[in-house]
Amino acid sequence: MDIVVVDENDNIIGSKPRDTLDYSTDIYRVSALWVTNSKGEVLIAQRKHTKKHDPGKWSPAVAGTVESHETYESNMYKEAEEEIGLKGYIFELGPKQFVVHNKRFFVQWYFCTVDKEANEFVPQEDEVEQVKWIQKDELIKDVSLNPDKYVASMPAALKTLYPEN
Repeated sequence: MDIVVVDENDNIIGSKPRDTLDYSTDIYRVSALWVTNSKGEVLIAQRKHTKKHDPGKWSPAVAGTVESHETYESNMYKEAEEEIGLKGYIFELGPKQFVVHNKRFFVQWYFCTVDKEANEFVPQEDEVEQVKWIQKDELIKDVSLNPDKYVASMPAALKTLYPEN
């Protein structure tokens, strides 16, 4: 599976197999879905403990690397269905974020409000350990106090999605 490679302005410059990406120089694309409910809670997902990157860490409910045959949007709908069984919803376009830590990538955020219990989602067996709802303020506080429980990009995501906090 080839991954889209882009320049600093998010223009496509090529594609590469995932295992040949040079994380120190290559910039790639990620789609991410921020799922909330009418109670003001945020759905977060725990990555499988067997994942190569960030095993067992908590992350946004859905995120996926954009493949060469996909757009941000088509990737988002595919990943939402695959990772948590979410389909039949319209996703609202959110901000785009450039993330730099040990990797460099653009994240195109999408938003969706879903009023379901956590146990009504269907986590992808090889990707997602579990999902849970958490109050937004509790999440912001916990990421600040316990950053190692979360994927490295979570603090930056919260700053992008909740600039007032």
